Amino acid sequence: MENLNKKKFKSVLSEDNIRNRINKLAKIQNINKWDLGASSSNDVSAQVYKGEAKQLKASQRSSITIRVWNKDNLIGITSTSDLSDAGLNRALESANQASKYANKEETPEFSSLSKSKVSEMNRPIKELQGIKFLYTKLIEAEKELLNKHASIIDVPYNGFSEVEYERLYINSEGAYRYLNNTHSSLYLYAKAQEINRKPRSSGSIKLAYGSSDIDIQSCIDEAAIKTTKHLDYQPIKTDKYLVCMMPEAFLDLIEAFSNIFNARSILDGVSLSNKDSIGNIISSPLLTINDNGLHKSNIGAFAFDGEGTPTKDLCIIRDGILESFLHSEATARKFGVLPTGHAGLGAKGSVSPEWLVVKRSENSSSNYEHLNHKEYKGNYVLIENLNALHAGVKASQGSFSLPFDGWLVENGELISIESATVAGDIKDLLKNIINIEKEQIITHSGISPYIWIESLSITGEE
Repeated sequence: MENLNKKKFKSVLSEDNIRNRINKLAKIQNINKWDLGASSSNDVSAQVYKGEAKQLKASQRSSITIRVWNKDNLIGITSTSDLSDAGLNRALESANQASKYANKEETPEFSSLSKSKVSEMNRPIKELQGIKFLYTKLIEAEKELLNKHASIIDVPYNGFSEVEYERLYINSEGAYRYLNNTHSSLYLYAKAQEINRKPRSSGSIKLAYGSSDIDIQSCIDEAAIKTTKHLDYQPIKTDKYLVCMMPEAFLDLIEAFSNIFNARSILDGVSLSNKDSIGNIISSPLLTINDNGLHKSNIGAFAFDGEGTPTKDLCIIRDGILESFLHSEATARKFGVLPTGHAGLGAKGSVSPEWLVVKRSENSSSNYEHLNHKEYKGNYVLIENLNALHAGVKASQGSFSLPFDGWLVENGELISIESATVAGDIKDLLKNIINIEKEQIITHSGISPYIWIESLSITGEE
């Protein structure tokens, strides 16, 4: 059996090899139209606890999806990891049988851009250092973090991982996409506690193309600083406050409400937008958001989506105006536009953002230019992280009520907030943005400046 965990795609799924084999097998079953998406990865990871190994893991993962269109142009889909002729034959047969029961209202086609030119990635491919390297470095990092401050008593959540992965898309009309890459991540999440006080926690995440390139020291330092800043906490009064959202918090909120610019969500009736929303003012004119999966800071970038459509830099919101939706082939066809490179491979074609880049609109001006988190001495709430997004966001309604970590800032002094939630409506929040700082901060999940919002409801612990 020629499984994906035995050989790399580039040898097993060479264009001539796989296309000729599938065409031959498909012809026997009278299948004229098919495509295939596949991914494979070698993952190595370590977790530790109090100087001992908590979990050491190495795994080889693979996923192959084959879609088949029958004579009525209805689609069937199946998954396999067996690349022998027998395995591919069974997968084609299963997909062909499934096509008899397909939804006639949802029939994706090949992307019209699946054979167009993709951007050169030019990303470095790093050699995996192995489990011993990860384990040793993580043990050292845990020890140093525990010694950073007397109140830091534990590092309950941590991990150091590296992965080499490959991705492929091919179809019966001649499309062929292949990409391989490596990336590594380190996270350290510390817990601090003082006598007769509640424990406080925070952490840091660092990414790089290889584990040997991870800035371990800055991850340790950042985790220690962020954690100890929450020690001297105080309750906050329930009221409406001027709020400054740190980049990660704002990115998480936009991601949670990405149905606003997701064409699949619109067609499914679970979006805050509709087909005619392009051109509508949906936020302060200060706000511009792009989705740029090819950004140089996106360590895990792909040059194409699950349907073979090239990834690109797409402006979603410009100067507060909704400019674009994210599309798969199927949604793009229904909207009369081109796919945007945000699709997964499936019978329906899921759609999701890749790498959000938030910035202040060019030539924009604000009456609140004095609002800067490094200089402003007035009173406001600084939100570091939003929690329980899975439970506290009603995406199709636009409302949210989320616990958060942050500080009440009074005259430049940061006072950690004991426990509180921030609540509101995303449409109101976007229109109540009164300043966007000019400096863009790179995070592990996207890029954003600090965002200032007028009059957000904060509920303190009673």
